[in-house]
Amino acid sequence: MAHFEIKDLNFSYPTAKGKKSLDGVSLSIERGEYVVLCGKSGSGKTTLLRQLKSVLAPHGKKTGEILFNGVPLEKVSQRDQSAKIGYVMQNPDDQIVTDKVWHELAFGLESLGCDQKTMRARVAEMACYFGIQDWFHRDVANLSGGQKQLLNLASIMAMQPEVLILDEPTSQLDPIAASDFLNTVRKINIELGTTVIITEHRLEDIFPYADRAIVMDGGKVIANDTPRNIGRLLYEQQNDMFAAMPTPVRVFYGANGAGDCPLTVREGRNWLSREFTAEPVHKAMPVQTLPDEIENPALSLKELWFRYEKDSPDVLRGVSAEVPAGSLYAIVGGNGAGKSTTLKAICGICRPYRGKVKIFGKPVEKYKSAELFGGCLAMLPQDPKSLFVKKTVREDLAEMTKDEKRIAEVAETCQITSLLDSHPYDLSGGEQQRAALAKVLLTQPKLLLLDEPTKGIDSFFKEKLAGILCKLKESGITIVMVSHDVEFCAKYADMVSMFFDGQMLTTDTPRRFFGNNSFYTTAANRMSRHVFSMAVTAEDVVALYRQNKEG
Repeated sequence: MAHFEIKDLNFSYPTAKGKKSLDGVSLSIERGEYVVLCGKSGSGKTTLLRQLKSVLAPHGKKTGEILFNGVPLEKVSQRDQSAKIGYVMQNPDDQIVTDKVWHELAFGLESLGCDQKTMRARVAEMACYFGIQDWFHRDVANLSGGQKQLLNLASIMAMQPEVLILDEPTSQLDPIAASDFLNTVRKINIELGTTVIITEHRLEDIFPYADRAIVMDGGKVIANDTPRNIGRLLYEQQNDMFAAMPTPVRVFYGANGAGDCPLTVREGRNWLSREFTAEPVHKAMPVQTLPDEIENPALSLKELWFRYEKDSPDVLRGVSAEVPAGSLYAIVGGNGAGKSTTLKAICGICRPYRGKVKIFGKPVEKYKSAELFGGCLAMLPQDPKSLFVKKTVREDLAEMTKDEKRIAEVAETCQITSLLDSHPYDLSGGEQQRAALAKVLLTQPKLLLLDEPTKGIDSFFKEKLAGILCKLKESGITIVMVSHDVEFCAKYADMVSMFFDGQMLTTDTPRRFFGNNSFYTTAANRMSRHVFSMAVTAEDVVALYRQNKEG
């Protein structure tokens, strides 16, 4: 018997004016399967996942049927749904309800009425299984994003669910924490036989290990097959979703490869080894170097020191950087390193107790607030929901300007024209990110700070976002971006800095930065470094492959 059977499911939100978020979805999820759900932002992935647990189902008009273990879902008690269907949300903070780690682990079991002996045993087992022992007694508020998400997963697994549903669980995690988290999910599926249904824009770490991939577009299921077949299908259809495929898949088809398509970096490496038995003639991509000195930097940070509380350790420990005007400057590094705090220090939200921040040569404290935030500096925060204060996206944008023509232009640029009359909280994570970006752009800043701008955004819109950022750069706007998305930084940034231990450790061009790293690098570089050097994007690898094969 299938765990979930979905029969002709249709759903539309109250404000959607008849537009369906789910349109005739019919699926079957078997016991013990690992299923990855993919699609563009707003394709209906999150809406579908939320329908699989009654308490999370959004308000709206629904038709069709969902069976859980052969029983209509609405007839399965809330207790049984809580115990048997685990759900991990996009934002770890949306799910945590207690103050201490061990409280959080026990909370679900307490709610189910477990006796104390069982509860203690299960909490201890989960703490050991997930490696939580070292921070078992800590305050939840002091955990990094990766630790919070791992805690959410452990709290759910303590209830021993039959099904684990994950909605973009790594969108706020750095690449190494994300890889560790997804490896843990895979281990749960293999060792415990838990059915896993996961939606994720970062497919590198899950696509190769999934039993099945389901692609959604416009609320419909457009493909349902093995991951290897899905890659081929999307390529043949020239579907926009092909851009989301793992790097080895994109390189293979981009190079017109023959035979079986590689799915993992290891398979891609083996394929390149077979293709290049002798050393290639064209071995390296051209590399640019940074100028020795930056004249008239748009942003200058000098020896910033900051701590949140008087007796707490320093978060910023001598941060120094210079950002050239009209450039895209990316900052990468682990969760909790201090990257977002640096952006807040630039804005004046966090005031360093030592050091200087200069914006266009003028110390930030000498700007009046209206002067600083009225056409000079703007920031897109990590949580886009914090910018929404009205009932529709249109009203939110109108708060920034009364110029309807300007609103229409920015809405068109950010591809949210069709969403203007929607409630911001009814949008998907990626749609909220685009709406928030539109609101920020309406202030017409000269220096734009972006905190995780690609979070929750599909690969198709990432290219659109890159186009928007390039246009902003051409108009003279300087962009400073904090990101965990190394692939995006490698492809579009002009400079990349590594943030570690409260300071900017190293700064270089993307090709040199990622090309010389072993772990904090791109899949393209890990796959090809034994054959090529300084190839850090799928396009780099394809270009070198073709130069050698065709030239």
